[in-house]
Amino acid sequence: MKLSELSTETGVSTASLKYYLRESLLAPGEPVTRTQSEYGPAHVERVRLIRALVDSGGLSLAQVRRVIDALDSPTVPRHELLGVAQEALMEAERFDEDAEWTTLATAFVEQRGWRIEDGDVLLPQLGAQLKALADTCDVGGRETLERWADAAEIVAASDLDTLTGDDAQALRTAIVGTVLSDKVLQTLRRLAQQNRTAQLYEAARGSDGDSDQ
Repeated sequence: MKLSELSTETGVSTASLKYYLRESLLAPGEPVTRTQSEYGPAHVERVRLIRALVDSGGLSLAQVRRVIDALDSPTVPRHELLGVAQEALMEAERFDEDAEWTTLATAFVEQRGWRIEDGDVLLPQLGAQLKALADTCDVGGRETLERWADAAEIVAASDLDTLTGDDAQALRTAIVGTVLSDKVLQTLRRLAQQNRTAQLYEAARGSDGDSDQ
């Protein structure tokens, strides 16, 4: 198919496709003339992947490039798959590291028995996030954090269960699945909050009705 047909097939403008080509996010097509190239199913799949990562995953094009580089890299040992996924998705996220809160976050992770490498950037990031919570609102302290961690372990176990026997597909699932499922989990949380609120409201209204009798 021509570039215009690739645009029609994917719903992405030719201007964006040309940008992807210039930035090597999309592999060149097969030349058929001096000015035209032919594109195939692999290009359609790659364009849809880029759009999913940007539109649904909320990634920057810099992050998309890292994801694509990881997907196109040689086979990665299976025990390193999620590490590669996290590295590919890591943004130079700005946060003010606080040594005290980093220590608290590290202690919490260690008490959970989680095996995390020393110096992992997620530890000071978690510390900064916990400090921001403590400075601005009361979410229940340690008990709430423990329950969140329990839920995170369940999600992590599900993530690993989705990895297939094929290493290339497993890497794709680890990276792309993490990006897109983050948004699904966020939406599910909000829906669950609405449901829980409705349940509590109905229970409270039922109690009031009983007390009036």
